[in-house]
Amino acid sequence: MTSTSDSGAPVKRRNFLVLLPLLVFIGIAALFLFGLGEGDPSKLPSALIGKPVPVTNLPPIEELSQNGKPVPGLNNATLSGKVSLVNVWASWCVPCHDEVPFLEQLSHDKRIQLVGINYKDAPDNARRFLNRYGNPFMAAGADLKGRTSIDWGVYGVPETFLVGRDGRIAYKLVGPISAANLKAVLEPEIEKALK
Repeated sequence: MTSTSDSGAPVKRRNFLVLLPLLVFIGIAALFLFGLGEGDPSKLPSALIGKPVPVTNLPPIEELSQNGKPVPGLNNATLSGKVSLVNVWASWCVPCHDEVPFLEQLSHDKRIQLVGINYKDAPDNARRFLNRYGNPFMAAGADLKGRTSIDWGVYGVPETFLVGRDGRIAYKLVGPISAANLKAVLEPEIEKALK
């Protein structure tokens, strides 16, 4: 026989209803934790691997110069016929600050060209960022509204794309370039693209 409360509702049912939100929360938390353990978020797949780069026509960052010459913006012609690393960055992005030494190192590799897409950034802030750390980019386009970055499949900054001579995306690195992923992942991918 099921006991009832003063209102006549079964006690077991009321206890279950009280515990239901807690059980739902525990279930969602378990799914979330299981999902985090599934792998490295920097290995998010990209539907654009092997596909031509999206239409890109970005103006230069206003008043950005290097050695007294204006730094050009970025378009598809810039990426044609060369192996290119396209780094999507912003001055407000903390990990972008951390990857600058590795971008500087990559900028000295004459076999590739390093270009940047400045994502949703004020031109003054972008210039200050590059003046503070040094500009590793031979071209840097201003993506003020973020539309071009979305076309590239950017989830968040920083992200780096390796583009082959054929103008197709060969590899995508989500997150900042670090000592570990530069040696273990990015340099081998660059070598493959150069063959």
